[in-house]
Amino acid sequence: MSPLIFINLPVTDLKRSRAFYEAVGATNNPAFSDATAACMVVSETIHVMLLTHAKWRQFTSKRIVDARTDAQVLLCLSAESRDAVSGLVERAVGGGGTADPTPVQDYGFMYGRSFEDPDGHIWEVMWMDPNALPPHG
Repeated sequence: MSPLIFINLPVTDLKRSRAFYEAVGATNNPAFSDATAACMVVSETIHVMLLTHAKWRQFTSKRIVDARTDAQVLLCLSAESRDAVSGLVERAVGGGGTADPTPVQDYGFMYGRSFEDPDGHIWEVMWMDPNALPPHG
């Protein structure tokens, strides 16, 4: 079995955040969700744990930063095509997110855009032409 990744994000409004992640295509796993957390399944191996601030504080005593003004991570997902990149950003905007908080990247063989979730967490979405990759050596 491939390793799973659980991305833990502190959120200010769990219901709003869950609706946002559903709008971009994630599904809720009720086995790992309750009034303080929502497990959003992005793929077979990627899960986003949305945690209320009270729940987050059970895991660390470090200060929760405001992702709208400070950055701690940039998350990146791959997409199958240029159109899929833009489609995901458009769904994010439709779900209450913000488009392109970082510059659009268009290098011909690689294309990337980004969005912010309602709490300001930045997600990059990128596509790369597999035929343009240099050979392993």
